[in-house]
Amino acid sequence: MKKTAVKVTICDEEYTVRSDLDPDYTRQVAAYVDGAIRRVLQAGPLVESHKAAILACLAITDELFDSRKQQQEMAQRLRQMSAELARLLPPTKRQSLTGETIR
Repeated sequence: MKKTAVKVTICDEEYTVRSDLDPDYTRQVAAYVDGAIRRVLQAGPLVESHKAAILACLAITDELFDSRKQQQEMAQRLRQMSAELARLLPPTKRQSLTGETIR
């Protein structure tokens, strides 16, 4: 895909981002980062903008890690439910996705 230059504004600073992602998506990402930095700036005493950006990155990374953890937990629950349901099937129908017979 062709790289596109997209102008975005983060904390009243304009940036040109070159990306092969959809321009609207790039703007959404930039708006999310802008909001995260602004939340840090509003949360407490005045913080320098570069420190606010680092704190915002930590908050966004925490969200990412939490989402990954939830996804892994959900995948594990689905695997457990699938195994439980497979046990309810007649023996001739008990096959996992890999084709192995479940006992």
